[in-house]
Amino acid sequence: MPETASTTRAPDALLPSLTPLLHEWLPRQRWFAGKGRRVTGFTLEAATELLPLDGPGPGLLHLLVRVEQPGRPAGTPADCYQLLLGVRTQLPPRLAPALIGRIRQGPLAGRAVYEGLRDPRLAGLLYERLRTPGRTGPLRFHATTALPPALAPRMLDAEQSNSSLVYGDSFILKIFRRVSPGANPDLELPLALAGAGCARVPAPVAWFESGASTLGVLQPYLRNSRDGWRLALDALADGREFTAEARALGRATAEVHLALAEALPTRRLQRSETEQLAAAMDRRLHAAAQAVPALMPYVPGLRAVFAAASGADGGSAVQRIHGDLHLGQTLRGSDGGWAVIDFEGEPAKPLDERRSPQPTVRDVAGMLRSFDYAARTHRPWNADWAARCRAAYCTGYAEAAGTDPRTDPALLRAYETDKAVYEVVYEARHRPDWLPVPMSAIERLSTPR
Repeated sequence: MPETASTTRAPDALLPSLTPLLHEWLPRQRWFAGKGRRVTGFTLEAATELLPLDGPGPGLLHLLVRVEQPGRPAGTPADCYQLLLGVRTQLPPRLAPALIGRIRQGPLAGRAVYEGLRDPRLAGLLYERLRTPGRTGPLRFHATTALPPALAPRMLDAEQSNSSLVYGDSFILKIFRRVSPGANPDLELPLALAGAGCARVPAPVAWFESGASTLGVLQPYLRNSRDGWRLALDALADGREFTAEARALGRATAEVHLALAEALPTRRLQRSETEQLAAAMDRRLHAAAQAVPALMPYVPGLRAVFAAASGADGGSAVQRIHGDLHLGQTLRGSDGGWAVIDFEGEPAKPLDERRSPQPTVRDVAGMLRSFDYAARTHRPWNADWAARCRAAYCTGYAEAAGTDPRTDPALLRAYETDKAVYEVVYEARHRPDWLPVPMSAIERLSTPR
């Protein structure tokens, strides 16, 4: 496709005309990270017409907008969000739920503005643009293979920090809503794994970016698969064991870690770095205990866990890892094989931190905590089921990796404890009924072996 981009004809007037609508709409979106803090202003980073706004049909406007909010650390830039806005003179009834509002002034005065990804015509245009590598203004589109034309799009509603479109049950496009300079790990790591021949992760087939920021990634859609969280809940509801599945999932996790270590640099953790990790965990524990007094009786035992990690000799390997691994980030296909997805890491953390090498036991600890959470959905709480799953997962990991994560008990226990402390604060604030889940782990982990 030739370069057809045009930035908007009056970018200086565009953002002020959109500001009243964005003030209302943005904080209500599930992927908006600044909830609870006042929005004080917007800065336009880039505006690109992917479809002309003054044509007979709908227009599609791509925006990168910085959102000013008080309370961010000094010297850190405001969050930048990616918006894809549809523009029409009249909005069809089927798109009424997507309406953001009507513009009162400026270059688009009188037009209806809406969430463009919910318009099949506009979502289809985005796919067609990915099929034809090249530039559209500041946007660059890439593809690794020829893609079939004219696949019907549908938007998924289950996303939290991003938005996803499925095309014809063949591909899924993840749109990163909050963007930062640098390669997003959800593109970088699957590309590296594909290069290493790892079949546990769907390989990216196309993506688009602006400057140094990754904006979206297209991957094969594993349509006959189910996520590990739902499978675990079904097993609990049916009174079935999940140890065979957990063991296979441990092997799959190890295979991903081994492939990442082959594809990307690794090194050894220095003693000073281990001390810094433990000190940061201790600081988070102190802050958590101030926020949730129920933690107070367990603080001495938890601090001992972190002290044991700090006193370790170091030497553990650090490498690129998943960074936010749990049952919901895994898919089991109809053939019984496991796949690992969503390598973005914890979206709330800075991109540089998410891209830094870390011990593999951090991923293992995240999965161990996930088994506890699954068991909590069962009545009565089936804690033994979770313990058997945790053991089977580590056994499977050892079978593939050649080393058992339980042979590094101090660091594994520290990461599991740190995760449980985070969960206590989260549940106390958002889901008090779930607070017993991490608190049971806190009691277990704070007890000397």
